[in-house]
Amino acid sequence: MTIPFNKPYLTGKELTYIQEAVNLGKISGNGEFTRRCQDFFENRYGFHKCLLTTSCTDALEMAAILLDIQPGDEVILPSFTFVSSANAFVLRGAKIVFIDSKPDHPNLDESLLEELITPKTKAIVVVHYGGLACEMERIMDIAERHNLFVVEDAAQAIDSFYKGKALGGIGHLACFSFHETKNIQCGEGGMLVVNDPDLVKRAEIIWEKGTDRAAFFRGEIDKYGWVDVGSSFLPSEVTAAFLWAQLENLDMIQDRRMEIWDAYFQFFNEGNQNQKLSSDFLGLLQKASEGLPFHTAEREYQANAHLFYLIFDFPEDRSRFAQRLKENHILSVFHYQSLHRSRLAKAYFPDQSLRVLPNSDRFSDSLIRLPLFYELTPLPNVP
Repeated sequence: MTIPFNKPYLTGKELTYIQEAVNLGKISGNGEFTRRCQDFFENRYGFHKCLLTTSCTDALEMAAILLDIQPGDEVILPSFTFVSSANAFVLRGAKIVFIDSKPDHPNLDESLLEELITPKTKAIVVVHYGGLACEMERIMDIAERHNLFVVEDAAQAIDSFYKGKALGGIGHLACFSFHETKNIQCGEGGMLVVNDPDLVKRAEIIWEKGTDRAAFFRGEIDKYGWVDVGSSFLPSEVTAAFLWAQLENLDMIQDRRMEIWDAYFQFFNEGNQNQKLSSDFLGLLQKASEGLPFHTAEREYQANAHLFYLIFDFPEDRSRFAQRLKENHILSVFHYQSLHRSRLAKAYFPDQSLRVLPNSDRFSDSLIRLPLFYELTPLPNVP
């Protein structure tokens, strides 16, 4: 038996709702299930306007268009993130200015922000790594004083909060992912959250391929046409129906993931063989980590239990740990490679590729994620 890194959870209602979507006769998008999903987020978390997208990448690209990013504009974002965070703005001609992570967590170090701001800076993209909130109060204050937009890359942050406010509801815009590796998933999917009321009307137009079709469907105009740039960002009703089955079970899914995260934490920090994970499985983890110095995130970094990671003192120790797990049929994965060290950054932003971002590089070289999915239950027969 192999324990995968991730296994998408199915609630059992996905196919039922997909069939319902087909029976309703409108499966091209922006129908009944799209409305249900968008209303869910607006009502539960207080988001101003939600627009489902085919991916978080598309949501980020919508954000870049919506903010009217132009060639020469500068966008500040962490080096330790997925390429989509940067690609969306590079496609509009922006220069990416990379910021380092905190010493104790992969989130961006907000104390470094102001020294990176120039007259060309247009936006700050914050990435809530592992669902843990960036210091949004300070970031929003900096953005307001410098007249900058803030985009929350909340790909990993569904059902996470900052001082009682849902992540995704603080910045001017936010982008979520429903990729199969996320807590709530539909294979591929995403969502743009528009918290600035002044941006809502144009966001709908961009979402609908640059047309005012959404207003037409609401009966606000008698015909629709091409009024702005845009693309085919909205998903089909099949995707939305699948997502709705997941959202109905959000609390149950989150409760289970929290149990698993806490079981990991207790084991690595307190030696407690929590029964939420099998003793055989935990024993293999212990054996794989013997003699390899590492540490875990603090308990308050649990956030929404999107992931659990270990940080090793030396990159070669991480590789040795991963190999030991693999030999025992347990799959683990590294995470982001610092974007400022990438081949594209060296070609497009050579001044940025030469910068020293020690914390981002340390997480790239030494962080490893362990399996965490709903059905990671006690497995007495793990080899």
